Order: sequence, then C-alpha cells, then structure tokens
Amino acid sequence: MDSLGAVSTRLGFDLFKELKKTNDGNIFFSPVGILTAIGMLLLGTRGATASQLEEVFHSEKDMKSSRIKAEEKEVIENTEAVHQQLQKFLTEISKLANDYELNITNRLFGEKTYLFLQKYLDYVEKYYHASLEPVDFVNEADESRKKINSWVESKTNEKIKDLFPDGSISSSTKLVLVNTVYFKGQWDREFKKENTKEEKFWMNKSTSKSVQMMTQSHSFSFTFLEDLQAKILGIPYKNNDLSMFVLLPNDIDGLEKIIDKISPEKLVEWTSPGHMEERRVNLHLPRFEVEDSYDLEAVLAAMGMGDAFSEHKADYSGMSSGSGLHAQKFLHSSFVAVTEEGTEAAAATGIGFTVTSAPGHENVHCNHPFLFFIRHNESNSILFFGRFSSP
Repeated sequence: MDSLGAVSTRLGFDLFKELKKTNDGNIFFSPVGILTAIGMLLLGTRGATASQLEEVFHSEKDMKSSRIKAEEKEVIENTEAVHQQLQKFLTEISKLANDYELNITNRLFGEKTYLFLQKYLDYVEKYYHASLEPVDFVNEADESRKKINSWVESKTNEKIKDLFPDGSISSSTKLVLVNTVYFKGQWDREFKKENTKEEKFWMNKSTSKSVQMMTQSHSFSFTFLEDLQAKILGIPYKNNDLSMFVLLPNDIDGLEKIIDKISPEKLVEWTSPGHMEERRVNLHLPRFEVEDSYDLEAVLAAMGMGDAFSEHKADYSGMSSGSGLHAQKFLHSSFVAVTEEGTEAAAATGIGFTVTSAPGHENVHCNHPFLFFIRHNESNSILFFGRFSSP
C-alpha cells in the first residue's frame, strides 16, 4: 500500500475534482476522516465490494502488480496493511502536543436486535478505536438519529450539528458508522489583530466582496511554480506538527485554469521540504469560515466504489452473517474558521521549477480563489482540504 500521506492526498484531490463539478463555491472536507470511514467499511466487506474499497489505498501501479498475483491470501494481507497504517496514524495523532486540539473519533451505532459478527467488532475496536453502541432503530429511529447527532456535536465542539438530517434514519437502518475530525490550532506566529484591514476579495475579474484581510511579514516555506504561475506557501502551527499550505495562482481566475495540471503526486512533491525554501514573505490571508455538508454516495460511486452502496451487489459478510446489508448514506460535514490566532476546523473521508533569488520580499496576497490544506507533517497526511473562492 502507498503511504497514508500519498493516499490521503490522492483521495483529497480526486474528491475535490468530483465535488467541484457540482459546486462553484467554497469546498471543504477531511480526506483523513473519509479514509477512516472507508477503512471501517472495508473491514466488514468481502469480494468485489472489498476490492473496490481497497483500490482507494493503492496507486494504479500497485493495483496492476497485485492483480497479477491476486490470490485471496494476498488481498487479506494487503487489507491488513491498510488497517495497520490507519491504526498507527490514529494512535500517533492522539499523542500530539498540548498546543492544539486534534481529535479523530469513530463510533458505530448498531440496531440492538441485529447480530454483528464479534470478530468485526473486535477489529474495529482494535484498529479504529471504535466501539459499538446499541440503539433501537426499529422502534425509535428518530430518537436514535438525535442521539447520534448529539454525539457528533459533542465530539466537534458543537461545530457540526445535524449530521443526519430529518428522515435520514429509518426503522430499517441496521448500522450507522460515524467518524469525526476536530482540530483547533494556534499559528506558530499569530497575526496581529491591529494589522487586519477590510479589503476586497475577487471571486472573479468582475465580482468582489469585502473581507477582513490579516497580514504579517515573516519567513515562511515558499515555492514559486513557474509553469503554473502560482505560489505555494506553508504556514506552520505551534510545534510544527501541522501546517496549512496555500496554493495561490497569480491570476484572479487562475485556479480553474491550473487545476487540471495539478496531480496528487505533484502536490506531495511541491510541498516536500526539498522543494520549498524559507523566504521572507508579505502574507495577506483573509479571515474566513467555511461550513459544508456532502452526501458522498454518488461521488464515491463515480470514483469506483458503487458496490458498497448497491442493494444487490454489496457484500458485508465480514460484518454480519445475515445478508442484505448495504451502505445507504455516506454523509460528511465540515467546518473551518481561520483567524488571527489560528484555525479551528472540524469534519465529520512535467513542470519546471525555478528558484528566483530576487532580493527583498515575496508577496502572497490571497485576495482571489485559492486551494488550501492542513497537513500532519510527520505522516504527510492531509487532515483537511479545501477551496476558498467565495467569502
């Protein structure tokens, strides 16, 4: 399997490209959260359903070589490597420094009269630190829905409310699998509030809105992508365990033009320490909030994971010996607030480089649409991924 960093970057980018087809404005979600949920599903799937989910964790090159030797034993070993990596990541994350809050939590809510295989429950506990809470979907579907929503709210500092909307859970629901990611971190160097001024943010060449623009001049990791006419900047949080990266095109409407020229592999390469260098930067970054909810079932099906949601094709025999289980909804809600002090975020899944050595300062003025992502630096895993294009 690829490293978790490569997998989360690829999933983040593929999901973003799918979501932007139907979404003109801001986009924000947690690749690591969605991966964790897929991992918990994968534990309980078998056959073709498992193979489809498995593909998320492997590059095409990987998949080609494993198809050649696709014996059942190998598939099981492959899958185990996936769960072990996620387990290691979740354990590492829970030990991070006290300078910020970063919580990734998983929970299963199961119909109390339905028999789940003990082996599945043991593995979910072992790899994903997730326990099963019995609920009464049959007689109290709406009460159960409210209970799940309030659990999500409590785990995301009340930022994600009503993850499951009215009517989304019925008496035939057997299992609800939930993952939340919550992050609140302080910048390594805060922006001074007195430097924040009202300024225009250009959504396109003819439309602008007012934003509160924060500024600071400091040394940041920086790289200029000559062929794309875009800049990448890394802004560290306290202790440097996590950073926010901003990819800003030079042109107001430059983002749309370059998205097809960016690949997940390039993003990893461009933001690697060897590619970025410390430069003195005049940084202008808007104070912003983005909140969004997605039903990812259609998106994941478009990315090749349709069997998991198909009434007739889904194979969840690793979860329960009773047949007929299939995933009905894949809901994901997210929230981010970027301020002078830092960031609060929650979610409930061939170019030439030139280094210019001009004296003075680089200007990174984020007053038009940009991509941003928050990364756990040691594992290179992308916790959150987004596009800010509309204040």
